[in-house]
Amino acid sequence: MDNAINELFKAIGDDYLRCRSQSEYFDPKAVEEFIDSLVVEEGRKYLKVVKSLGSQRMVWGFIVKEDDKKFKAGDILKAAGWAAPARNKARGNILDGDFSWVRWTGPEYL
Repeated sequence: MDNAINELFKAIGDDYLRCRSQSEYFDPKAVEEFIDSLVVEEGRKYLKVVKSLGSQRMVWGFIVKEDDKKFKAGDILKAAGWAAPARNKARGNILDGDFSWVRWTGPEYL
C-alpha cells in the first residue's frame, strides 16, 4: 500500500501543477512544497490523508485500511469532517492504479 500512497501523492501533485501553472504568479517550488505537505495519519479503520498549508491542516480524504461490509482495502472516501469519512460511495481505489478521479483539493464529488 505504501507504493500506492506514493502514487496517490504524485497524482495529487500533478493535478496541483496542472491547476496552478496557469497563473502568472506560479512558483515551480510550490508544487514540491505542496506534495511535501501531504501526510498520512493512521487510524483504526482508515488512513487519513492530511495536507498542511501554512498553519492550516485540512483532510484531503480517507483510505480504507481493510475490507469491510461496504468497501475494499484501498478505497478512497471523501471527508465528512476532520475525524470521519463520508461512507456513501468510494471515489476510487489507490490499488487499481487509476488516479483520474484525484484532484489536489480532494477526491472528486459524485
